[in-house]
Amino acid sequence: MPFHSRNKHKGHYNFGALAAANPALKKLIIVGKTGDRTLDFSNPESVRELNRALLSAQYGILDWDIPAGYLCPPIPGRADYLHTLADLLGDSHDGQIPTGPKLVGLDIGTGANLVYPLIGQNEYQWCFVGSDIDQNALENAARILAANPKMQPHISLRLQADPDRVFHGIVAAQEQFDFTLCNPPFHPSAGAAKDANRQKWQKLNKGKSLEESPGLNFGGQSNELICNGGESGFLARMIAESAELAGQVFWFSSLVSKASNIPALEQQLRTLGATDVRSLEMAQGEKHSRLLAWTFLDKKQRRAWRKARWPQPHKP
Repeated sequence: MPFHSRNKHKGHYNFGALAAANPALKKLIIVGKTGDRTLDFSNPESVRELNRALLSAQYGILDWDIPAGYLCPPIPGRADYLHTLADLLGDSHDGQIPTGPKLVGLDIGTGANLVYPLIGQNEYQWCFVGSDIDQNALENAARILAANPKMQPHISLRLQADPDRVFHGIVAAQEQFDFTLCNPPFHPSAGAAKDANRQKWQKLNKGKSLEESPGLNFGGQSNELICNGGESGFLARMIAESAELAGQVFWFSSLVSKASNIPALEQQLRTLGATDVRSLEMAQGEKHSRLLAWTFLDKKQRRAWRKARWPQPHKP
């Protein structure tokens, strides 16, 4: 399965253009086995500088950076999630993707990188609230917004004071969101995260031992990677809370990295009264993931929501 058709990152990277957008990338470009220019994707510095170049060249984002040790997300994959979510919104709106600042999304765990709101605002002009349990991460996100003043009015940040909560303490009474999105923590323990880190390193480096590159890691604070119950536990808690906000969100959604988690989550949603549940496959190269989306609104409520909040499709 290829990248989404609207994804700006399809095909090979144009390293000449990217190095022009971010000169710091130039010294990190290497020649691969096929003779093409590439990067050492196991090197966190290379991934960070590539992200800076992509966000600058493709989305006009200035001075993007993250503190050492924070999660450095793959930009193409994050863009795919947003485009897939846009298709879902369009499917609910007579085939026309609703764009513009009337639509407001909630990014759960926006992180120091703020990538989802930055790309979503650029591509679809949506407004966003980004929440996180890490004050330092939000301070860096605020710094990015300060460097991009055109986006500041459209993206706000909120601290989640209770790390065991997802929506409570973030979504105000009567507040409405057209969609939520999330990249949940994957691992139930530090040991599991370390094992996954080792496997990723060995895959990128053809079986070499992680110890051959002491101290190397792929970034991520413990709260970005690890939570009680891992991915399935986090999503089960998110779903339980979402039912309490049934009338305040049109589409809830989250990435799900493990396909084996989907059946139990879908069953939980049906038990709680979700009226529509969708698992949408995505792929970026060899990596496969899926977007789980759900709503508790019935068809009448959805029509009323669209009429009140979304730009109306043009009829021929």
